[in-house]
Amino acid sequence: MSRPAPDEVYRGVTRLFAVIIIGFGVTIVAVTLARGGGVTAFGFWIGLIFTGLGAGRLYLSLRRSEGEG
Repeated sequence: MSRPAPDEVYRGVTRLFAVIIIGFGVTIVAVTLARGGGVTAFGFWIGLIFTGLGAGRLYLSLRRSEGEG
């Protein structure tokens, strides 16, 4: 069994971290709303930022790998 190339490992870890960041963002939004915060709450916006950044990173990572193949 051969080892994956370093760039494949990097892409996989990048995608994993992007999904984790999305999870953090969704969790922050859910906790903020569950505790009575609304659309104007700081946690709501921070959660949206985390979710957006993670989704953007995941999108770029997936798009870049499709262009290489």
